[in-house]
Amino acid sequence: MVASARVQKLLRRYKLAIAAALTILLVQGLVVWSLRSLEEGEAEKNTRRSKLPDHNSQDPKRDPALREKQNSLSGRDRGRWSGRSERTGGTAASALRRGTNRRGEKPSVKVKAHQNRGVTGPGLEHAVHDPSSSRNFSETRGGAYGVAKVPAAAMLGEPGSVDGAHQPSSDFVPKCEITGKDALSALHRAGSQQCRQEIANIVCQHHAGKLMPGALPQFCPQLGISNQVQSVGELDNSLLKVENPVRVAFVLMVHGRAVRQLKRLIKAIYHQDHFYYIHVDKRSGYLHREVLQIAQQYPNIRTTPWRMVTIWGGASLLKAYLRSMQDLLNMLDWKWDFFINLSATDFPTRTNDELVSFLSQQRDKNFLKSHGRENTRFIKKQGLNRLFHECDNHMWRLDKRSIPEGLAVSGGSDWFALTRRFVEYVINSQDALVSGLKQFYTYALLPAESFFHTVLGNSHMCDTLVDNNLRVTNWNRKLGCKCQYKHIVDWCGCSPNDFKPQDLIRIQQLTRPTFFARKFESSVNQEVIDILDTHLYGQYAPGTTALKAYWESLFETEDGLAALSDAALTAHTAFFRLGLRNLLTPQSTVDACRFEPVGYPLSVHVYFYDDRFQGYLIRQEVQAAGSKVRETLEMWAVPQATLVLQSNLKEFERLKNLEIGTEWDLKERIFRNFGGLIGPLSEPLAVQKWAQGPNLTATIVWIDPAQVVAASYDITVDVDAEYTQYKPPLQRPLRPGTWSVRVLKQWELVAEVSFLVMPLTFKDKEPLRKEEDSWLHAGPPGDLYLEQSFQQLSSVLKLPPREAAAQEAQRRAQLVGRPLQAWVDSSIKDFWVTGGLCAPQTSSCPAVGLCSKTSWSSMSPDPKSELCPVKSDGRIR
Repeated sequence: MVASARVQKLLRRYKLAIAAALTILLVQGLVVWSLRSLEEGEAEKNTRRSKLPDHNSQDPKRDPALREKQNSLSGRDRGRWSGRSERTGGTAASALRRGTNRRGEKPSVKVKAHQNRGVTGPGLEHAVHDPSSSRNFSETRGGAYGVAKVPAAAMLGEPGSVDGAHQPSSDFVPKCEITGKDALSALHRAGSQQCRQEIANIVCQHHAGKLMPGALPQFCPQLGISNQVQSVGELDNSLLKVENPVRVAFVLMVHGRAVRQLKRLIKAIYHQDHFYYIHVDKRSGYLHREVLQIAQQYPNIRTTPWRMVTIWGGASLLKAYLRSMQDLLNMLDWKWDFFINLSATDFPTRTNDELVSFLSQQRDKNFLKSHGRENTRFIKKQGLNRLFHECDNHMWRLDKRSIPEGLAVSGGSDWFALTRRFVEYVINSQDALVSGLKQFYTYALLPAESFFHTVLGNSHMCDTLVDNNLRVTNWNRKLGCKCQYKHIVDWCGCSPNDFKPQDLIRIQQLTRPTFFARKFESSVNQEVIDILDTHLYGQYAPGTTALKAYWESLFETEDGLAALSDAALTAHTAFFRLGLRNLLTPQSTVDACRFEPVGYPLSVHVYFYDDRFQGYLIRQEVQAAGSKVRETLEMWAVPQATLVLQSNLKEFERLKNLEIGTEWDLKERIFRNFGGLIGPLSEPLAVQKWAQGPNLTATIVWIDPAQVVAASYDITVDVDAEYTQYKPPLQRPLRPGTWSVRVLKQWELVAEVSFLVMPLTFKDKEPLRKEEDSWLHAGPPGDLYLEQSFQQLSSVLKLPPREAAAQEAQRRAQLVGRPLQAWVDSSIKDFWVTGGLCAPQTSSCPAVGLCSKTSWSSMSPDPKSELCPVKSDGRIR
């Protein structure tokens, strides 16, 4: 009773405080409920807004491939992917996140990594592989001369992708519940249903403990053995003292379009006593056609009758090496002693005779370069403790894994020189070590950098290892390790830099024997190749033409128009029209010089002279006025500089160049889109080049053709900065016409460069249609390129009134047909001029000379890159 009275007394004393506390709690609850309602309402509002038409989005109703992709994703849940037959349609926005691009942009082409043999891979359904449906493999049919005729022998457990992967049904259901973060991420990002099926099967097999070998045998009597590397001073490379010199099988893995550089490499390493087996990436059709022609000239050069897509870091590269080794062992007419792999970006640093002499004295040794790090750190850095799978032209990281017990993992460079005896062991051995390692490296990142090292180091031949791969690589990790391969591999990787003349000292300073160097790119620097070539084989005869010239193909009619972007097709056809109009001078008004272009370009080349980009060379058919006779002409389009630097720059004298473009290469610090062709759907960036000097801050302003201030931002330039670059996330489509980018110091003009956003005459390689495609030239909605408007800067920048420019831009956005073509032609005249025209055959127009006698033409002689008959000494250089 006493306690009850005390409680009542306390309640009477503090009832006001209790009431106030309850009121506060009630108000807080109402506020929380109100805020949650607002958030849900805003989310619903945003959802409704996201469904509004967007010029930069793909319409799934118009794109059946996108609709199929959206509808194929099944079983997705938050944090898991289970076997429930739950299906979701997906929105256009989610489809875009999974890999489709904005409307009008060329989607990222994902070549699916399939198989070439009827082999059952771990984690996959048992099915006989059909070569005709191969995704990462193609077999050359027929018996063309120069193509190796070897049986397509199956190799179980090959690194690569997944042999025998079955074609999944439309109802994709994983065989287990998948919850791992990496695996879920891969499943959400993978583009094809086939790839998602493979990923799910592999993850389920891995979780069941059926994918990786738990332990592997050790056959090396003493681990860590490595033979002493000879120093350069100890070498005696006189071939005259060698009895029974070794014969080398060079395996070249090539891709791209730089066939002239490849020919220079072949000239430098060719000898009639050696063998050359060339694999051309499945995506490089032009290069493959050229290599087939090379193989027809020499009996000891052959191309693989199969082709694969060999992506950076992918399992497919090791698979290609193993398949090449199998082929070489099956070629009974090729008696070789060493297997040496090369790429088209390699070049020798010593003569062929020196290489043969060295290897003949070391004929039982295998040359591989190790990483030189602590082993645990190497495994982690290399990602060998992670499970990877290659499909859809991508290396997907799926899970963690353990290194098999008893295995001493090694690795380093994926460039090597291996004895035939070791190659036979790798290909033909059925022991647990080799078969287990093939299985382990099937699902490894960068397997070619570790597989052969690990097999050799754990085998009975471990005492044949020499820690030297006989080559020097131009590493500059500050520039080369920019995670530039994130779009094709779920890992950060590094790539070597191209050699330039100032880098050759690295070769001279080496004490270990080296015979090759990499990388070299003639489109970046050809002078360094000229220096090495002259050092090895002497100078070309006086008067030899085209020594400083370099041509590289961008397009051939056999590639199909799909190989060109709409902006490139628009530009090249406009360049050619510009060249034809330049023929109509007072001196050549005859009808024979009045040409009309016919069809589309037959070929496009980039042309360099003295390591400077000189323009495009476009070859196309024409028809003379009043005649039905056709002929072919080649036209040279030359770019014009538009940079203007102000005087009295003071500290801004550091600024040496300002350039706008696309496809910026962070490693080589050049635009890979050499001509800077930019369309309304491009993503340009501004790059500034600086000399050393004081710290400074600059303002960068982008102005579009309608005098809209598209972007403005500041950059800080450090004392030792060489380049600064930034790509503003401009809303597309960009308004076509002449843009300008200004560099300002406290709003005072320092430098200005103009660039052209090309109006498009083609959309998806078809002529532009007014009703459907006018949005391409209309600029962004509301003239807003970024989230905020910068138009208030117009007065500070002293821009002219917008009204007239805006009206003209609006009128031009509706143009199609010949008026649109006239707009394009008038636009390019401020940025490009005609360097000349020539004809492969004698032209009906007397003003047009022969291409074979025109120094700039892609059809003019190029002795340094031409393959000639074998000379008496067995060489062609």
